[in-house]
Amino acid sequence: MNVFKRILATIDIHDEVSSEKVVNAALELMSGDDILFVVCVVPDFGMSVVSGFFPKDYEQDMLEKTRVELHAFTEKHVPDGTPVQHIIAHGSIYEEILAAANEVNADMIVVGSHRPALKDYLLGPNAARVVRHATQSVLVVRYN
Repeated sequence: MNVFKRILATIDIHDEVSSEKVVNAALELMSGDDILFVVCVVPDFGMSVVSGFFPKDYEQDMLEKTRVELHAFTEKHVPDGTPVQHIIAHGSIYEEILAAANEVNADMIVVGSHRPALKDYLLGPNAARVVRHATQSVLVVRYN
């Protein structure tokens, strides 16, 4: 019996290789009527002064472009017939991943993480923050 029925795979639309590894790992965990949720986070600008350097509708355009790219990614990498739900989030990457996992009642989060460098130990990358703060189980898929 599979204990993970609602799996959230985190997708970096600008890194197809790592995202494909994340999706493949999530698909390996699935069976029967499990649902695959794929989330892609568009980071916000942070400081409001930064947003002044971009066109007025830049963030909305980026969200729409990301939606189109995420759907194209899943069409290419998720087998036909697999129940999949797309989530486009906007904000802090790790916070939005955690919020999406809670919103869809996921019981497993699959994240990608490159090989750790010294700076990762000091700053804590998004994958580490997800692992540290998630109430769900988290699978970290390593890639170079």
